[in-house]
Amino acid sequence: MIHIDKQIKELNEKAQTYSKDLENILTEIQKVVVGQNYPLERLIISLIADGHILLEGLPGLAKTLMIKTLSDCIDSDFKRIQFTPDLLPADITGTKIYNQGTAKFTTKRGPIFANFILADEINRSPPKVQSALLEAMQERQVTISGETYPLPKPFLVMATQNPLETEGTYTLPEAQIDRFMLKVNVQYPTKSEEKNIIRRMTTSEIPKVDKIITPLKIMEIQKFSRTIYLDEKIDNYITDIVHATRTPKEFGLDIGQYIEYGASPRASIWLALAGKAHALISGRGYVTPEDIKAIAPDILRHRIILAYEALAEDIKTDTIIEQLLKTVKIP
Repeated sequence: MIHIDKQIKELNEKAQTYSKDLENILTEIQKVVVGQNYPLERLIISLIADGHILLEGLPGLAKTLMIKTLSDCIDSDFKRIQFTPDLLPADITGTKIYNQGTAKFTTKRGPIFANFILADEINRSPPKVQSALLEAMQERQVTISGETYPLPKPFLVMATQNPLETEGTYTLPEAQIDRFMLKVNVQYPTKSEEKNIIRRMTTSEIPKVDKIITPLKIMEIQKFSRTIYLDEKIDNYITDIVHATRTPKEFGLDIGQYIEYGASPRASIWLALAGKAHALISGRGYVTPEDIKAIAPDILRHRIILAYEALAEDIKTDTIIEQLLKTVKIP
């Protein structure tokens, strides 16, 4: 017990230092992005936990600006890929080009070779194009004509979807959407935030951010995040939450008829890693149940597949998650 207390004390001290770095990044981004603190924090959590994030929201809500500004703060490469119906996998990953002068093939790398990728309107492209991106996300490498090339580090993909327009779109299959660590719904700004947006974005000087941290420092924070203490009771809590999505009756929940499929084991892994990242942002070297509860909706939102009964009764995934979190016993 004394050993664990000493370990947590040391982790707390390091976590407080790294937390200040992350707070500085958020403050720097807020020079440009007005409001949207929730998705911004989730974006930083994805980066620290070394995952990827799917944002769903209407156009004009600063989704592109968020990841572009984050990239600018970190002195890293940023690429935006606009997904369209005529996009090909090679347009993302790259291809081999024949050089007549040298009579040799040279590799032309695609836009995926950057630290931060914005996959804009990912559901606008056919499945084979989506698969090319999702494979790169999972494997952290790309194969071009038999040769494998590692992707840069850190590497984060932020994909976007418009929740209203479905004409001419290709829905992401459940098995592929599962590869995103978080799915976050982006909301409209408040009235006061919108006034601030008008003032800030209609002057002669558009705000800019400074490069305040290096990619190496981000990788150092990522490595530390995994060392944050996760008690066995928190492990059990995570397991109970995920299993409640599969067998709700065991937990006294009468919602089984609304769930077609529960969350996959990836949900358990990401709940633990995202919980650690959330604790780190809070300046703690240990995970609490509150960390897990805070991050759970964004982890589970795209992993619980609703049954027809839920769709017929207009029951949303978030409503089911809310019931789960209220019912599952907190350690």
